[in-house]
Amino acid sequence: MDEVTLHEAQYLRLKAVGRWEYAERTNADSAVIIVAVTPEDRILFVEQYRFPVRAKSIEMPAGLVGDLSPGESLDEAALRELEEETGWTAERVEYLMAGPSSSGMSNEMIAFVRAHGLRKVSAGGGDETEAIIVHEIPRTQAALWLSQKMAEGYSIDPKLYAGLYFVEFNPDGSRAGSS
Repeated sequence: MDEVTLHEAQYLRLKAVGRWEYAERTNADSAVIIVAVTPEDRILFVEQYRFPVRAKSIEMPAGLVGDLSPGESLDEAALRELEEETGWTAERVEYLMAGPSSSGMSNEMIAFVRAHGLRKVSAGGGDETEAIIVHEIPRTQAALWLSQKMAEGYSIDPKLYAGLYFVEFNPDGSRAGSS
């Protein structure tokens, strides 16, 4: 079947193949989600208003790879986004896994990385186009906190629960080491 471009905008392209319609990003290679636990055993979450869902959303720090600098590595993007959004930096990031963000709607791939050796360097909050609120939630209270936020009407990114799994376990099911 032939692939057809239905529309091209500044950052997205709408395509069709047969009866399937899907979106492609035109400004980034992929995306990355950062699983980050502070030395005080607090998980870093970010809150921001998301226009497509018309709600405040709770997410893990995340961002696009290569959107600001073509050829940027996954690790470079993860470290940049972690600091920009949360004000924390890391000695290193560890690749955990990658997969589609929404396989029926987009060709975007998203990787999970675990940040190790965290150190607070600024307030965070995002760049000039963002209004991010940083939440540092005790690891043992994270699931309950997310349930409370959901009850308050926040949009909770389901990928958070995969991130919480990676706080405790490696992709192979073995226990995760300390960071």
